Amino acid sequence: MINQHIAAALAAPAKEADAQALLTQAQLDIICREKWFRLFVPVSQNGLGLSLPDGLRMEEALAKIDGSLGWTITLCSGATQFTGYLPPALTGEIFKNDRVCFGGSGALSGIARETKDGYIVSGAWKYATGAPYCTHFTANCNIEKDGQLVTGAQGIPVYRSFLFTREEVLVHNDWDTMGLRATASESFSVSGIEVPAERSFMIHPAAATLPGAIYRYPFLQFAETTLAVNTLGMALHFLEELEQLVQQKSGKTAALLLMLQKTQQASQHLQKLRSRFYTAVDDSWNCILKHGAVSESLLQRVSGQSRLLAQFSRKLVADLYPGCGVAATQNGTVLNRIFRDIFTASQHALLNTPR
Repeated sequence: MINQHIAAALAAPAKEADAQALLTQAQLDIICREKWFRLFVPVSQNGLGLSLPDGLRMEEALAKIDGSLGWTITLCSGATQFTGYLPPALTGEIFKNDRVCFGGSGALSGIARETKDGYIVSGAWKYATGAPYCTHFTANCNIEKDGQLVTGAQGIPVYRSFLFTREEVLVHNDWDTMGLRATASESFSVSGIEVPAERSFMIHPAAATLPGAIYRYPFLQFAETTLAVNTLGMALHFLEELEQLVQQKSGKTAALLLMLQKTQQASQHLQKLRSRFYTAVDDSWNCILKHGAVSESLLQRVSGQSRLLAQFSRKLVADLYPGCGVAATQNGTVLNRIFRDIFTASQHALLNTPR
């Protein structure tokens, strides 16, 4: 799926990127050239226009190269997917720039006060992956009118999503974590900025402004699946590195043979879960292509398989890492970086919340 030479060029600076907590310029140049920040942006808007199944397989392959690389591309491509809910006249111009990158937050931690022409927005949001390279930021806000929160039919506050330009936000350099360091997931804030109505949107199939099936696919399952394949990719990378480590060891000790057996069993089970996951995703995608919507039972199946895949991927690494030896705990080693990355990713609430 990814050319071997390109994969090698992305992997080579991964250690440097982790150390500086920032993707390298060489990595970013490849990402922009390959249009990976725009996996789900239509070809008509200078994107790749991938289907969800194809996009997920691409994200898995990228996460297998490096966790921070895959996570950054996944989260930023998730944000550029919002082009399907914004005015095409607006986004069509934005995506003429080959280095456009969206980032943001799903947290509801802003207030947007309605005005005649749009909104006055203030708020602060954490964990905007790829913040140093983002040309635009997205965020969610409760809506306020005449000094009161706007509520829906059941009294629940109404919220909308907003698109900010980089010049409108203040980025706070506060990303200092154990892993996924090169994702540079900094916080950002805005204070009393005027945002025109055209840069306010709702992420819902009924609010889609573009015809692609990706914009009719429920965003919850879209997000769950993209995070799941990132964890999968990191686990597959871990198994690959572990196999190389085992091959370097001399002698057929009982401990080594047991390690080989555990690794083989874990790998086989991971492949079974991977197969079930993609079957569920492919079925849901075919359903939306055929019927324009996905049944609730099928969506629940996609969510369930996403959780199973992510949880076992983490368990696999947790179970096998103690057998790697002290050398694998050394800072700067690939196994150490994968361990740190996958357990930092595990803190994302989406796949940890029981459903």
